[in-house]
Amino acid sequence: MALSGARLSRPRGAAAGGESTRLLPQVSRLVELPYSSSDDDDDGSLAGDADLPMAEQDAGQWSSVVPKPGVFSQCVRYLAFLWNLLFLLLGLLTLAVGVWGLLAKGSLRGEGLASLGSDPMLLFVLAGLGASAVSLAGCLGSLRSSPCLLRFFVGSVLAFAGLEVLGGLLLLAARHRLRDALRDALLLCLLRYQDEPDLRFLVDEVQRSLQCCGLGSYRDWETNPYFNCSAPGAQACSVPASCCLDPWQNGTVANTQCAFGVLRLGDMAAGAVVYLGGCVAQLGTWLRGQAGGIAAGAAALVLVEVVGVVMALKVLGDIGVRG
Repeated sequence: MALSGARLSRPRGAAAGGESTRLLPQVSRLVELPYSSSDDDDDGSLAGDADLPMAEQDAGQWSSVVPKPGVFSQCVRYLAFLWNLLFLLLGLLTLAVGVWGLLAKGSLRGEGLASLGSDPMLLFVLAGLGASAVSLAGCLGSLRSSPCLLRFFVGSVLAFAGLEVLGGLLLLAARHRLRDALRDALLLCLLRYQDEPDLRFLVDEVQRSLQCCGLGSYRDWETNPYFNCSAPGAQACSVPASCCLDPWQNGTVANTQCAFGVLRLGDMAAGAVVYLGGCVAQLGTWLRGQAGGIAAGAAALVLVEVVGVVMALKVLGDIGVRG
């Protein structure tokens, strides 16, 4: 019985031992595989996570590097600033002269507003405002490297240059009508001689420098309501003192009454006191003689504008490279 029990119990132990020996490798594999795979995955993920920010950081460092502008670019930038600053000051000076002229004549108060549109000083105000605004945009755009202001400056200057070229072409095309245009302009100045101090100054300077009087002759001043012979006052049948051959009394003091009553005289007697010829022909001859100087001045103005545009485009190009 003992032997049989031993034989019967032995296979159980052997069976149990065999089962245990077969289960151990499986258990070990089950234990080792998750451990080893998790470690490898964790290490790989950590390494990947560690490598990704470093790459991104390196890329960020490389992308944040901005090329430093060269010496030439810096010189062009500050030269553009000084160039526009000069024209800004000139524009402000022109604006100040225009405003001062309007205030001095009372054109900004009461009844003066009615004739503001025909006031020559308004041209100074508009020209000063335009030049100041464009030059200020060029100054700030060059100093602050602002593409928006620089583009506004370039566009405005190109627009002004286009208008100047268009005006010159129209003037050349209508040069045969220039005489009529001058006559109309001088007639307006003649009619408003006493009403507009600026027109009076302009007419006096033209008559003195060109040694002429009136449009076609000195008798054109009869159309002026103050110099007409039917007008009341001491200036009736007279012409401005700028028509006189010798507007000075004793060579030192201006004689404002040198032409009083000239329109009552005949041509021979009047010729001894005032200039008989008109200013239209004289002014036309003077303009034809100054055509070369006028063309040179217009070319110089266009050249100044081109230089400003080229410098602004260079600064814009440097901003684009750095951006």
